[in-house]
Amino acid sequence: MMTASNIHYDYAQRTRGLGAGGIGALFLLAQKIDLIQEIDRKLHILKRHLPYHESDHVLNIAFNILVGGLCLEHLELRRNDVVYLDALGAQRIPDPTTAGDFCRRFSPADVLDLMDAINEARLRVWAQQPPEFFAEAIIEADGSIVPSDAECKAGMDFTYDGQFGYHPLIVSLANTGEPLYLFNRSGNRPSQEHADRFLDKAIALTRRAGFRSILMRGDTKFAQTRYLDRWDEAKDIRFIFGYEANDALKARADDLPDHSYRPLDRPPRYTIGTAPRQKPERVKPEIVRRRGYENLELLEERVAEFDYRPTACRKSYRMVVLRKRVGVDRGQLRMFEEYRYFFYITNDRRLTAEEVVFSANDRCDQENLIAQLKGGVRALRTPVDDLVSNWAYMVMASLAWSLKAWSALLVPVSPRHRAQHESERRTLLRMEFATYREAFVRMPCQLVRSGRRLIYRFLSWNPWQGVFLRLVDWLHVGRLC
Repeated sequence: MMTASNIHYDYAQRTRGLGAGGIGALFLLAQKIDLIQEIDRKLHILKRHLPYHESDHVLNIAFNILVGGLCLEHLELRRNDVVYLDALGAQRIPDPTTAGDFCRRFSPADVLDLMDAINEARLRVWAQQPPEFFAEAIIEADGSIVPSDAECKAGMDFTYDGQFGYHPLIVSLANTGEPLYLFNRSGNRPSQEHADRFLDKAIALTRRAGFRSILMRGDTKFAQTRYLDRWDEAKDIRFIFGYEANDALKARADDLPDHSYRPLDRPPRYTIGTAPRQKPERVKPEIVRRRGYENLELLEERVAEFDYRPTACRKSYRMVVLRKRVGVDRGQLRMFEEYRYFFYITNDRRLTAEEVVFSANDRCDQENLIAQLKGGVRALRTPVDDLVSNWAYMVMASLAWSLKAWSALLVPVSPRHRAQHESERRTLLRMEFATYREAFVRMPCQLVRSGRRLIYRFLSWNPWQGVFLRLVDWLHVGRLC
């Protein structure tokens, strides 16, 4: 089907083309929610603003990622693209060396100020959402290893699994998949270090936004028992944390009578909307059996619960236990069967034990956010030379993901087409970053100046342009609440 021939290239004389035409809408968005003013008001890094302000540096890094840049060095391509500069109304933008120097000027307090400035703009985006948006904020925390082959970056250390790098903490809002706080740490620090501090900041932020209740979730490392009483006494906070399966808890679970356990029936992962298709043959299990590898087979899951008071707490909480019966095979032989226990501590007395387990399992969706920050956005990288400067870069780069989420949240919904428009918003919000960049940013445009207007004229079409234009119309005429 591909039959083009005699292909030649030439320079256009009058047409000024831009591959990433969607960047203009994201710049409008940053202006609309006063992100630029907030950064310049809260962040004071530069002694003189000649020629750049702090917001210029921050947006320079975020926009570089949004238009397809993979590292700081790709800023050199942006600053030599005259049409890109005109699209943003800039005479020049910082080069890679200047951007790296800007990162190195940060102190820990400056990075916190930058996150506060971004969150002030985030509050303005949330204020545009319907009342049901504020029913409950689901706050999640997790750590992630950022390995590096570098040997001279200050603050790096060996992680628990032998990698060398950093161990940042990410606190996010599960409702929208937005990273609220990011805190960089040395590689040898535990996952829960300073988690209570940033969880408290996230709680304060969501309360300011107007969320009526808060649910906190985390794995076993985040069940910091000395803070549970304080969170429980707040009345508007629920928590569901994994809990370490120590010998004492296992013994207590074993002592529960059999009638205390009931089967856990997991709902299907999705509903088939059309005719069901025949599943392909699973080839991996047969290879495992044929080669005599050890294989684990889940036979059943049962749940129970009991009251438990951690040593650091003054009161008891619900301890939900998930007991899995697992068969251990080697080749064709069943070697033995065993019970494996998973514990969840919660102050929620309304949910059933099954619902507690399902809610705790939903926390795994944060792994997708972390994967996007690592692979799609490439925010969890170490391009600079020490812990704080790389922390600053991670925060600025992750702003690209926040701008993606904000563009989805601000797409207007027409009452006449509510079902379709809300479905488009959900799809855009859940979309992987690489897909979003191709659908919403990398739209070839011609830049035309007409009177006092800067017109981005589409040179191609994709199915998301209708959603894109609805967003642009709102950015021009809509009002912030």
